[in-house]
Amino acid sequence: DYVGDTEGYFAPHFFDVTAALRARGEHLLGVELACSPEGDLTAKHNLTGVFQHWDCLDPDWNPGGIWRPVRLEHTGPIRICTLRARCTSAGVEQAVVALRADLHSDRQCHVEVRTTVGGVEQRTEHPLAEGPNQLDWTVNVPQPELWWPHALGPQPLHVLRVEVRCNQSVSHMVDRRIGLRSLAWHDWTLSVNGERLFLKGANQGPTRMALGEATGEELVADVRLARESGLDLLRLHGHISRPELYDAADEQGMLVWQDLPLQWGYARSVRHQALRQAEAAVDLLAHHPSIALWCAHNEPLAIDPRLEHARTRTDIVRVLGRYAAMQQLPNWNKSVLDRSLAKVLRQADGTRPVLSHSGMLPRPGSGGGDTHVYFGWYHGEERQFAALCRAFPRLARFVSEFGAQAVPSGDVAFCEPERWPDLDWARLSRSHNLQKARFDRYVAPADYDSFEEWRDATQAYQATVVKHHIETLRRLKYRPTGGFCLFALADGHPGVTWAVLDHERRPKAGYHALVEACRPVIVVAERLPATVAPGQALALDVHVVSDLRTSLDAAVVSARFSWPGGDHRWRWQGDVGADACVRVGTISFVVPTVEATGPLSLDLRLQTGEVEATNHYEADIRPP
Repeated sequence: DYVGDTEGYFAPHFFDVTAALRARGEHLLGVELACSPEGDLTAKHNLTGVFQHWDCLDPDWNPGGIWRPVRLEHTGPIRICTLRARCTSAGVEQAVVALRADLHSDRQCHVEVRTTVGGVEQRTEHPLAEGPNQLDWTVNVPQPELWWPHALGPQPLHVLRVEVRCNQSVSHMVDRRIGLRSLAWHDWTLSVNGERLFLKGANQGPTRMALGEATGEELVADVRLARESGLDLLRLHGHISRPELYDAADEQGMLVWQDLPLQWGYARSVRHQALRQAEAAVDLLAHHPSIALWCAHNEPLAIDPRLEHARTRTDIVRVLGRYAAMQQLPNWNKSVLDRSLAKVLRQADGTRPVLSHSGMLPRPGSGGGDTHVYFGWYHGEERQFAALCRAFPRLARFVSEFGAQAVPSGDVAFCEPERWPDLDWARLSRSHNLQKARFDRYVAPADYDSFEEWRDATQAYQATVVKHHIETLRRLKYRPTGGFCLFALADGHPGVTWAVLDHERRPKAGYHALVEACRPVIVVAERLPATVAPGQALALDVHVVSDLRTSLDAAVVSARFSWPGGDHRWRWQGDVGADACVRVGTISFVVPTVEATGPLSLDLRLQTGEVEATNHYEADIRPP
């Protein structure tokens, strides 16, 4: 007997096999699998997101297969096929949970639906027709315990149980775990339960390239690592993960930016299926309080916007020209598909902000969107990022991708370091994501005598990019920046990528830079030039950025310039407001005369009560 067919990798599929089970005693389930390779990557047909088209996984790997459990489930005459649960509002006095259930009944009947959540039980009666039925209802929870991100408060969770009763017995019962909280999104700034939060985040791909083979502990560990890094937000980049990750995010107070599995260009034939899967994503995930944001499509471009194959200035100009044109001009992916997906997400959920797409430059008069900026890798020198933010502040409202590649610290056997300097660059590029042309520009292998020296240099460079991008964005806190997402946190397979943790979760130098830059309180200065000359006048503003919910009273900030043979000190004292960025003062300084090239170091320190923060900057003094 033919049971049915499926499409879509993340949502569960159900088939009624009652008649087949009644007909005989022994059964064999046969499954035919297909996950065809994409012939045209600018017009893909499979909605597999990053699993089949991404620059952080092996492009020759095929993700097809059964990756979640298969089970036989017994119910009464009425089955709950899907249950969508959303917290539509939450405050001190009351929270409201909206529910939608798709039921299938094998007869016409009346049923009782019992809903329990947060100590409240509600009973309602409904008539059902034979076949599919859809019910909508709400439950009010008085004086709820509110769920908070970890930076703002605790994470109480409640079991939401829905029972469908027929003839005084339970026909089917479904449990969900829910947190009660409200979200607001204004001018690219998120508020949870009325509290504004600057979002420090990172992109995260699949925990493993073969996501079904990841252990539950590995999925939970990725959330824990994000929290230990000082992050508030994980962007699940171009994929939907496994239940263990979302449960861990709920428990640990880690907010989630949830992408649908759409990455770059798709064929027009996918529209119907994509809309169906967008609604399925809401059914699957809407009850998780950690999910703060939906995004329909990452970089909806029918070209590969990366520049790893652009070696000459002419190549770069040509690719950037096509990239800019597709950013600004209408195309089917962003103008038709993404708008339709965003509409479905808003209608199906309505409690969370929805982005039609990510990484598209704002059109004139559009008010701006999130941006992907790769200064120091694709888009120019890393020091140019701060100038971009000054010149075009709307581009800094929410930077959802930035970073640079670095060679991992742990298992690098795939690089075959013993072959240095004649590595198999073509294989590393094809299967392990290394972008040789970008390295040749910024951390050229030819400049290093050993693989180990080059690896360390790539990590130092990545750390520099991470540190200064994050410090720049945190100085712009709420004016206009609402947050950021580093690209990326951790790898899913052995590769040379932008991740600051490798596939074994061993940290690169960039990870330590991330941790330092994301501490709740940081003291920062405008960046020193790479080189300075004796007699050069410097004027550097010093800021304190605090994400704490309480003020820092009588905080003392000290600064010290030091050079071979001398130093100079400054000191300021004052209050730093809660959740604020304040300008402490300006360091005015004339570079001293030195006899030979040497370092000029700037050390900052903040002290108040139990809070202490330090920072360090360097430049080279080069006499004429």
